Amino acid sequence: MKVRASLKSLAKQPGAQVVRRRGTVFVINKRNPRMKGRQG
Repeated sequence: MKVRASLKSLAKQPGAQVVRRRGTVFVINKRNPRMKGRQG
């Protein structure tokens, strides 16, 4: 999982979902699991 300041490029990938858990923004991608990320 990548930790980055901006998730914009990860969120544009096909199959990406932007999810908020416990105040943290995550990007999860079932189609391409390498494109996971956490903001912060």
